[in-house]
Amino acid sequence: MAQLTLEEKVSLASGSDFWHTQGVERLGVPAVMVTDGPHGLRKQAGESDHVGLNDSVPATCFPPAAGLASTWDPDLLRRVGAALGDECRAEQVAVLLGPGVNMKRSPLCGRNFEYFSEDPLLAGELAAALVQGVQSRGVGTSLKHFAANNQETERMSVSAEVDERTLREIYLPAFERVVTQAQPWTVMCSYNKVNGVYASQDPWLLTQVLREEWGFAGLVVSDWGAVDERWRGVAAGLDLEMPASGGSGDASIRAGLDAGDLTEAQLDVVVRRNLELLAKALPAMAPGQTFDADAHHALAREAARQSAVLLTNDGVLPLDPSAGGRVAVIGEMARSPRYQGAGSSQVSPTRLDDALTALRAGTSREVVFAAGYVAEPAAGEGADDALVAEAVGAARGAEVAVLFLGLPASWESEGYDREHLDLPGGQVALLEAVRGVCDRVVVVLSNGSAVAVDGWAHHADALLEGWLLGQAGGAATADLIYGAVSPSGRLAETVPVRIEDTPAYGAFPGDSGVVRYREGLLIGYRWYDTRRAPVSFPFGHGLTYTTFAHTDLAVRATGAGQDARVAVTLTVTNTGDRAGAEVVQVYAAPQDAGVFRPEQELVGFARVELEPGAAQKFSLTLSARDLGHWSEVHRRWVLEGGRYEVRVGASSRDVRQRAVVDVEGEDLVPLLTPQSEAGTWLEHPVAGPDLRGRLGDAAAMLDDPQHGRMMRAIPLVRLTRFPGFPVDEGDLPALADAANGAG
Repeated sequence: MAQLTLEEKVSLASGSDFWHTQGVERLGVPAVMVTDGPHGLRKQAGESDHVGLNDSVPATCFPPAAGLASTWDPDLLRRVGAALGDECRAEQVAVLLGPGVNMKRSPLCGRNFEYFSEDPLLAGELAAALVQGVQSRGVGTSLKHFAANNQETERMSVSAEVDERTLREIYLPAFERVVTQAQPWTVMCSYNKVNGVYASQDPWLLTQVLREEWGFAGLVVSDWGAVDERWRGVAAGLDLEMPASGGSGDASIRAGLDAGDLTEAQLDVVVRRNLELLAKALPAMAPGQTFDADAHHALAREAARQSAVLLTNDGVLPLDPSAGGRVAVIGEMARSPRYQGAGSSQVSPTRLDDALTALRAGTSREVVFAAGYVAEPAAGEGADDALVAEAVGAARGAEVAVLFLGLPASWESEGYDREHLDLPGGQVALLEAVRGVCDRVVVVLSNGSAVAVDGWAHHADALLEGWLLGQAGGAATADLIYGAVSPSGRLAETVPVRIEDTPAYGAFPGDSGVVRYREGLLIGYRWYDTRRAPVSFPFGHGLTYTTFAHTDLAVRATGAGQDARVAVTLTVTNTGDRAGAEVVQVYAAPQDAGVFRPEQELVGFARVELEPGAAQKFSLTLSARDLGHWSEVHRRWVLEGGRYEVRVGASSRDVRQRAVVDVEGEDLVPLLTPQSEAGTWLEHPVAGPDLRGRLGDAAAMLDDPQHGRMMRAIPLVRLTRFPGFPVDEGDLPALADAANGAG
């Protein structure tokens, strides 16, 4: 720091090209490489193109976050993260740009395949594990996109208008959990504005919340092209602008310094953070490192098996690979898999399994194939009659037909949002035609976000949600269909009946440069469960080839206020005849809330693997934060006292055990101001008796059963202006300070 010139300091605050930080050759300070993506390394070899989207070096493509989230398995994500870290080391990449923990506010968001969940606890726990895995290998991560980046439409300019309580309870907690549990080396700010301020230059987000409240100690980097005014970003806490800006960022910083809007001391802070990142990254950047591609492919296959969710099954699955009868495999996606999303996270896989080859290799039965549809239908294109006829011929006389359906690659991508929830009409027509000639039909879906199934799912005897399963997804699908392993995925997002039923309908993606989060706290299952609304499949749902029982739930509360704790224990038993995994889900439902709360919220979970007949005791301790809410009055997390129902089950709608516990909360005395309602003043334990003493006989009008309710709703300062009111307006600030403990 002492040897740097001002010009060198300014240069270190931005990248040197598309993927590299800036170095200082004079002092031997090197540049290091950062690159995408969250589920697989996407390093461009040689010269990168101007938007960084062209071909990249081969790397293991793990399932994207939409799939990994359905595993509900932090240990697995930690292992995937370690593998990603090793591949970064082999390519001398210092920071992997991910994971993304933005909430799935709407299933139409084009980048939902890159995000984990509609629930911040689940997203935060899984992302923290992935970060820990990557960083255990001496490679950094970049937690993104901070914050309220929940759509692709106008993503570089739209203002997300959202109240603070909703931010604190829904859109920030996943970031907070990863920061406090895993300390990612970097956090990436988002493109959008939050309540009118670009995230890249928002001191409340980047400094107050991220650093001062959460204790983030790393570097804040811009999303690529997210910077508006660079000097404002420096002042707000944005340490690194990416990619290189052709000198405009440097010029903005110099202008801010010259005008006195920015000090060299503020610049020094971001320069130091850039140098600290280099110091952490360099030890792992030794050349000549390799990774075990076979082992990583096997891990990708394991992850894909755990990511798939069995939504329905009338007994047709698993198929017996040694039985007789022909199997018809239908659908272009069976031989040309759709295994990842499009955009900046697109990986060039080291190899690619397709389901058709794996299904043929895994059985002695005859397996016939028909494409059924074209992979990328033109807009408005219906079924291809010739392909449907071929598929019907293959299915006629087959013992079972396995249809691979899903969203074309062009229908969901970074850069734009989906327009609807439907599958291509030609695929639905294909399913109906095949069902007409085959009594047993299995549907396997490939999609990065929820699709509407209500209009056609009745044609399938089993429905396997495959999401996007990465490079080993084809073999993993065959493992599940033939029963080599039992399905264990659980939905990390609700599958709605219609787009009109979704929480953000009518307020997504906004208009006139603004998107208003009118649904507030109620996204995902919080919305559907609170409104008792029908869904196709609830959050947390997933079937397997065995059964589980939840018994002996016990809850016990200790402590009070911020020290309150609730211990939860129960027993999980595999009551079937096959090994399998259960995901135990714990929800909390406040019974005596003084503020609006969702019907229930996920507060804990555990994946439990059990052999037939085996049982395991599960335990969890809930904190005051787990049960609390963000108080807009007290500007902090608070815990209300009262009854809380603890619900344990296999989805948000499949509750197996319930218990109510009394929790001793905080003494939440409201903070008074002169503008507080008269009734709030009267109910205050300190100000109330004092005010009644000052009012004397006039207090009777506030207690009058007919008119008192109206009078108590008037701000006290306005009552003092009424003729003859016995309290002076000028006394209220001192009375409020005394009541609030300031006097």
